[in-house]
Amino acid sequence: MNNFDAFKSEQLKETVPSFNVGDTIRVHNLIKEGTRERIQMYEGTVIGKHGGGISETFTVRRVAYGVGVEKTFPLHSPHVVKVDVLRRGKVRRAKLYYLRDRVGKSSKVKELI
Repeated sequence: MNNFDAFKSEQLKETVPSFNVGDTIRVHNLIKEGTRERIQMYEGTVIGKHGGGISETFTVRRVAYGVGVEKTFPLHSPHVVKVDVLRRGKVRRAKLYYLRDRVGKSSKVKELI
């Protein structure tokens, strides 16, 4: 194992939150403003998961003030403090990019019961 692989394995999180595409989640994100730190929450629907290992990311979409906003988070980043699953979604696709074209009730994902 070379130095790069050792660094990657050191940075991996031990407990990875389990969520899937279509779930509604709340991401606790660490924000640094100068010398101060605070935790900001970002709540939305997971529309995609990408990659694997240290470079695994997930994309969360929400509608804020009538405008769709998407944010991509690295899963193993130290800035992602915690991920809460609010509801499980019933989907049949790996990527939910079709939600970008939907407005209103049709942009919702059914809940998995």
